[in-house]
Amino acid sequence: MKRFVEGEDRRQTLLLPESLDDYVTEDNPVRVVEVFIDELDLGALGFEGVRPAVTGRPAYHPSTLLKIYLYGYLNRVQSSRRLEREAQRNIELMWLTGRLAPDFKTIASFRRDNGRAIRAVCAQFVVLCRHLDLFTRAVVAIDGSKFKAVNNRDKNFTVTKVAKRIEQVDASIVRYLAALDRADRDDSDVAEAKTVRIQDKIAGLRRQMQALKAMQQQVQAEPDKQVSLTDPDARSMATSGRGTGMVGYNVQTAVDAEHHLIVAHEVTNVGHDRTQLEPMALKAQAATGCEELTALADRGYFNGEQVLACEGTGVLPCIPKTVWPGEQGFFTRQDFIYDAENDHYTCPAGQTLTKGLVRSDRKDDIDIYRHLTACFTCPLKPRCTPDKLKRLKRWQHEDVLDRMQARLNHMPDAMGVRRQTVEHPFGTLKSWMGSTHFLTRTLEKVRTEMSLHVLAYNMKRMIQIFGVGPLMAAIRA
Repeated sequence: MKRFVEGEDRRQTLLLPESLDDYVTEDNPVRVVEVFIDELDLGALGFEGVRPAVTGRPAYHPSTLLKIYLYGYLNRVQSSRRLEREAQRNIELMWLTGRLAPDFKTIASFRRDNGRAIRAVCAQFVVLCRHLDLFTRAVVAIDGSKFKAVNNRDKNFTVTKVAKRIEQVDASIVRYLAALDRADRDDSDVAEAKTVRIQDKIAGLRRQMQALKAMQQQVQAEPDKQVSLTDPDARSMATSGRGTGMVGYNVQTAVDAEHHLIVAHEVTNVGHDRTQLEPMALKAQAATGCEELTALADRGYFNGEQVLACEGTGVLPCIPKTVWPGEQGFFTRQDFIYDAENDHYTCPAGQTLTKGLVRSDRKDDIDIYRHLTACFTCPLKPRCTPDKLKRLKRWQHEDVLDRMQARLNHMPDAMGVRRQTVEHPFGTLKSWMGSTHFLTRTLEKVRTEMSLHVLAYNMKRMIQIFGVGPLMAAIRA
């Protein structure tokens, strides 16, 4: 047929065969992968097999396998079996590895045995970004997101879940026993066959009940009262949707607000963010090399102890306070003005609430402020408190939270910056991972897998910022 672009005859032999390099353009991202890995000191980073064994079958150099993985994660190919196939048919990967095609087991074993070293490579790329002066703004956004683990919800057990299943099985046994009693009163052949089936059902339910009783004891023995059968480190976690949840991991990231690079990350199996502010902020500070770092986070990170721990470290947290609403029709805490110089509160009626001499709380770090006489005759008392006296509680280190609130007041767009900085990388990473998210099991291996994702994400961002050629020149410099 004419008037179409025609391909070459695949049986045509060439006098001067084309080289693989002709198929890889100068601006192909695969060239960045090669330059970056070739510039690394893999032995210093802790990779096994950098020095070949004297005997036995020759092994693949760690750089070859690392290139395969980094190329795969850059192109949303994370499975070792798929990487094996790509190494045999993908021209870019053939160019990258010199036409080496390791089998899937070799590829998977490399990721399993070099987790710490792979995480060090991810950190090394952040060091490269720092040397290129990309972290000059000294503002990071911190957030966490739940990622699915290789563990079905039916293979995860909590105290509540086991108790509910025991109740369901018990109700089913009662229902089948009643059906068996009705079948026993019927003398027909059909009823006899039905009786056998019901007895089998009851026997199966009793075996299931025994297994659930054993699981109940196992769950009670665990420190966090939770057991996962497929991935023992995965945990059931609540998500934003009401009544929803997943069995997975909580991935924490700190993202640079200027270039949206992930400067620090961590994978935990704790389902909340309340204790993650200090460790993530200090990691981000060390990664960026900034003496003073502003850390933006949402209300899920609000924890007075964590904010206090950042005091004096150079980390300046900016987190909205968790405001507990007052009783309907009564004044809220914001209606009472604190005077730091005189250490007292002024109520809406203009009266002064002073600090009591004795702390009555169990932690012994909460002061009580009240007025001993004014409340009895105050005309605003019906809108203030149903008790005899209005009492305000103030944490011993409340001034730390007040300073944080002052920083937020000077940054009215802080939460908008946080949202547009840190939430987009999570959406990108989950899109790359697909519906299954993590492919590996146990916390240590999942951390390695996440590091590969973060490394691929940061490399794509750097290529977008610099371009392939300038980035390669910067890596070599």
